[in-house]
Amino acid sequence: MEFTFTVIYLVIIATIIEINTILFSVTGIKRQVARFQVISLMTGTGFTTGESEVILGHPFRRRLGIFLILFGAFSFAVIISSLSNILSNDVLTPKVLYIEAGLIFLFFLLKLPFFQKVLSDKFKEKSEETFEIDELPVSQILLTDEADCLLEIKIDEKSSYIRKSVNECIHKEEDILVLFLMRGELRIRNKLNDCKIQAGDRLLVYGNKQVIEEKFRGEIKKAEKETV
Repeated sequence: MEFTFTVIYLVIIATIIEINTILFSVTGIKRQVARFQVISLMTGTGFTTGESEVILGHPFRRRLGIFLILFGAFSFAVIISSLSNILSNDVLTPKVLYIEAGLIFLFFLLKLPFFQKVLSDKFKEKSEETFEIDELPVSQILLTDEADCLLEIKIDEKSSYIRKSVNECIHKEEDILVLFLMRGELRIRNKLNDCKIQAGDRLLVYGNKQVIEEKFRGEIKKAEKETV
């Protein structure tokens, strides 16, 4: 009986993973990434800081994340208890079968494209209405189009932009905006346009990807060589 219960509960866990993968994907995360995030949250492994921003920056994803963390901890305890013959009541297995049947029904319901579209539209609208802009990830605020780009440009001693002001480097008609200049630990925003660029400076630029890549071709190529 303990073995049967353990197998049934493992099926429940697999179903929970697939259900939450679909729910994450309808909020805009790719299916493969969503599955990894779900398993990471449930097991408490592999959930890096960079990836966590995708989850933490969305209210519905945060709720799913909380559920998965708690369910994962509970499931671990249940499986260990089952293997230790603590959960061996005859009545337990039929009840778990009912739970699994309900979860499988929910899973197939969520697989329907129509139902996914309804959920996606609902979560998107709710997020837009209730989420403060300063809590959203940068990608959802600035990178709303495929042509948008946010890039850090490193200025070396051979750059043609040294000793030129930001205004002299970036013309008004160009679709580029310098958000701030980093000089060591200092971030320069005040009177940025008149600031003279020095070797070692880093510019955080935002705008059209193609324009930025053409404008800072030399700097980008050198940065790519350094990372190889």
